[in-house]
Amino acid sequence: MNVETLRYYERRGLLPTPHRTPSGHRRYDEETVRFLGAIKEAQAVGFTLAEIAEYLRAARRSTAPSEALRVRMAAKIDQVDARIAALRRMRDELARVVGCACTSLDHCTCGAAYLVRRGAPTSRPPLLHITNGESAGNTLRQTTLGGAVLPWQDVLHEGPVPALPRQALLRARARFLADCGWGRQQALLSSFERRDRQLLEALRDDLQVVLWFEHDLYDQLQLIDVLALAHTEEAAPELIVVGSFPGKPSFAGLGELSARELETLWPSRGRTTPAALEAATSAWAALQAPEPTTLAEWATRDTTQLPFLAPALRRLLEELPAPADGLSGTERRALQAVAAGAHSPPAAFVAAQRLEDAPFLGDSWFYRALSALGQGKRRLLETDDGTPLPPPPPLSDSQPFARLRLRLTATGEHTLRGEADRVELLDVDRWIGGTHITPDNTWRWDTTELKLVRPSRR
Repeated sequence: MNVETLRYYERRGLLPTPHRTPSGHRRYDEETVRFLGAIKEAQAVGFTLAEIAEYLRAARRSTAPSEALRVRMAAKIDQVDARIAALRRMRDELARVVGCACTSLDHCTCGAAYLVRRGAPTSRPPLLHITNGESAGNTLRQTTLGGAVLPWQDVLHEGPVPALPRQALLRARARFLADCGWGRQQALLSSFERRDRQLLEALRDDLQVVLWFEHDLYDQLQLIDVLALAHTEEAAPELIVVGSFPGKPSFAGLGELSARELETLWPSRGRTTPAALEAATSAWAALQAPEPTTLAEWATRDTTQLPFLAPALRRLLEELPAPADGLSGTERRALQAVAAGAHSPPAAFVAAQRLEDAPFLGDSWFYRALSALGQGKRRLLETDDGTPLPPPPPLSDSQPFARLRLRLTATGEHTLRGEADRVELLDVDRWIGGTHITPDNTWRWDTTELKLVRPSRR
């Protein structure tokens, strides 16, 4: 890439003006180099510079993209998928030409027979991968496994998950996410409906459906949602559910694995057992219940069929106010992080995640918890200049929010020491599954005794 191209990208607004050395030479950092590589990759699959600039502007805005831009993005996805399919066909043909040195394809040990036969008609049904979100989903698309990828994409540990008919539940989820700034309610609802429809049609058509999930709370709630929905069709998808990976002592999830690493998990998949389907369906019903009593039973139960479910549900119950200080687990970690010197929202997020046994929270949802603690006259957090925190992204601009300087108030310090109660100071309006936590319905969770504390009626 020549210097005039770089200057042109700067003029187009694709690149920020770089720092210069004392002698006047531009100095580009590694992030810029990666970004330029991404531009060239996008151009290679047919994106114009104007389209790249438009998508960048949409990504940098805190608001959702327009409907027209969504439509153009969806059309581009179709074009990219078609390009991927064409490249896979070409790869298969090359593999067929190269062949192998084995005496018979029926006893092939070098893998060429597998590559050759992928392009030929077989009795194996088409394949649908389902995983937690776009990070792992995009990597799955880069593997040689083939098939379609469906990210489940719902943050079920946040907002209402009440016991409603499926369509009403999807409407409730779409309304909550829209109120949080994640898009238009109708667009979100349509996305949920298409997602459910794609899964159910795959199961009815007897496609091979493989679920890729990990051990944390975010994934485990999605997993029981998918399995409970599959159970309504009396179908048993295949499962790949992991809590660790060789060579990664701090394994944080499927999203950090490469395509080659994901492929090594493929032989470990297994058909969901009837007992696992029953367990998932019962646990999903417990999550949706208006009281968390059955959920607490599941959180303290050894579930062999779903080994990561109980620890995840215990972490979910930590989002109930604690008996001593009224803080949720996320809120306590946030205050601890700021008290320990993490004085910006991104720094507090990173520090709080280090306190988690199985990190599951995205930064925007963490910022939502920060903002709730930083509101009102009796707030527990504030900015360095003593003002309340603004609404969290995407309800506000993410860049100014990330630059805030945070400090605990005196009330926050008292609360963190267990000398004050967050619910009494700030009230509470929060959903844990189907349980609506309010000042008059404040269920609490004792993390030491692993038991619920019932509301004391006012």
